[in-house]
This record gives sequence, C-alpha cells and structure tokens, in this order.
Amino acid sequence: MAEQEERRRWTDKLSDEDLAFVKRLVLASGSLKEVAKGYGISYPTVRLRLDRLIAKIRILESQEIAGDFERLLRVLYAEGRLDMDTVNQLLAAHKKERE
Repeated sequence: MAEQEERRRWTDKLSDEDLAFVKRLVLASGSLKEVAKGYGISYPTVRLRLDRLIAKIRILESQEIAGDFERLLRVLYAEGRLDMDTVNQLLAAHKKERE
C-alpha cells in the first residue's frame, strides 16, 4: 500500500492543466494528432507539451535532485519558463547562501 502511495505522489505535484492534458491524451488513446485536433493546435505544439510534461515527471520522480528548491527550478526549466543559464545561476547562488 505504501508503495502505491509513493507511485502516486508525482501526480499530486502536477497542475490541473497537466492533469487535464494527461486525461485528454489517455482518452485519445495516446494519439497526439487527436489531442491536437481537440485543442485546436498543431501537432508539433502538442508534441512539445508532451515532451515538457515527460521532463517534468522525470524531475518529480528523480532521487538525484538535492532538494525542493532545485526541483522547482528544474520543473520551471522543463516547462520552458526558465533557461538553463538562469537555473544554474540560481542554484549557485542558493548553494553559496547555504554555505
């Protein structure tokens, strides 16, 4: 039972928008073309959204990330809201502040 709860935890960290996307993808039997049609957007846009969501889930599941601050920065990067240079600068400043 505890193992099942552990597996579900990453879903609790997804936004409502992410969960709606996952639901729509499942209901479309995984067809990105069908999801794109449903949203009224292009296939490459849906592919990018899926790639970012996959990266976000990997970050949320990663055991190698040092803490919540680093995880948040990496999620923001995966969502395309921060560039890697900014992430690295913020992580370096955070590390320096903690020392």
